[in-house]
Amino acid sequence: MGALTGIRVLEVGTLLAGPFTGRLLGDFGAEVIKIEPPDRSDPMRHWGQQIDGEGLLWPVQSRNKKCITLNLRKPEGQRVFKELAAEADVVLENFRPGTMEKWGLGYEELKTVNPGIIMLRTSGFGQTGPYSSQAGFGSVGEAMGGLRYVTGYGDRPPTRVGISIGDSLAALFATIGCLLALQERNKSGQGQVVDTAIYEAVFSLMEGLVPEYALKGYVRERSGNILPGVAPANIYETKESDYVVIGANADTVFKRLAQAMGAPEMAEDERYATHNARGQNQDELDNLINEWTQSVSTDDLLQILSEFGVPAGKIYSAKDIVNDPHYLARDMILSMMHPHLGEFKLPGIVPKLSRTPGEVNWLGPAEMGEHNSEVYQGQLGYTDGQINQLKRLEII
Repeated sequence: MGALTGIRVLEVGTLLAGPFTGRLLGDFGAEVIKIEPPDRSDPMRHWGQQIDGEGLLWPVQSRNKKCITLNLRKPEGQRVFKELAAEADVVLENFRPGTMEKWGLGYEELKTVNPGIIMLRTSGFGQTGPYSSQAGFGSVGEAMGGLRYVTGYGDRPPTRVGISIGDSLAALFATIGCLLALQERNKSGQGQVVDTAIYEAVFSLMEGLVPEYALKGYVRERSGNILPGVAPANIYETKESDYVVIGANADTVFKRLAQAMGAPEMAEDERYATHNARGQNQDELDNLINEWTQSVSTDDLLQILSEFGVPAGKIYSAKDIVNDPHYLARDMILSMMHPHLGEFKLPGIVPKLSRTPGEVNWLGPAEMGEHNSEVYQGQLGYTDGQINQLKRLEII
């Protein structure tokens, strides 16, 4: 029994932002019914790295979900969707604003069949405003939300984070909005719309960006692996040419780092004794630390820093992650059997709940419409004749 057991979610949408929200809800027990058009599969089934044409992200993002097919572009499919919505708690979509309304499936229509329905709407720019009708992928949200401007090095063009961070941030905020709306519905009995814009999800994490500019005229720029004036907090090379992050910018922690380096006098040196002094001598200090780390093996360096209580960690590749004992001890690397791919490793569940923890019960449905019979006949009570008629009409 997960924390969201008893909550039914209809997931309509493709790729990342919407489906990641569905994954998070499904991890904690919600019944997530993913809807794909009968004539085309979700692109994520074949997105990114593949084995025999099967995308390796699909089982991760679609775990715990049921999969049905339904043509929402035809009136008969829209009628069926309303029947499903009447028995659901949440509708989750990430189309361009106006798409669901075009199909007669906007919030105003759905609440007539289910006043308690909660509609999660994720889009590039939100449901209102002058940009709302524009196409907006996660990459655009990252750019306009301010993240890409500050990512990279000052002497080079802006760069991206190596994952689709904008979509994932939007999914996290949509999930928070869903939980808030469910809690409020417990009091009012009414549903509502949760409107999440990708650019806003990114922008909300941009720390003091706005007051820094509005009050001081300061525009934060790209600074590579450092934050200007915050030292030491950088990556440092080891004897094996690995890279380790060390965060010792607090005065007390810097004293411990100096002791770990065998140079306790550094903590008393006026160039490094205070936060401001270290910030002013950032490059010089980083060079001193890097000279030391290059003389020490990676394992020994991490052991020394741990013994002295200095926050540090090796920059992990996928190989490091799947073999790390801490990841394994906290069930962050799960291993399940995939019907086509065999043993399949995937990320565990975040956060950890003590009494009603999340669980991965199955990987993403391997076949389109895998749960058509269970949903249409088991939940809606359709007969074999009705199912065959929907197939003839190319509704499912």
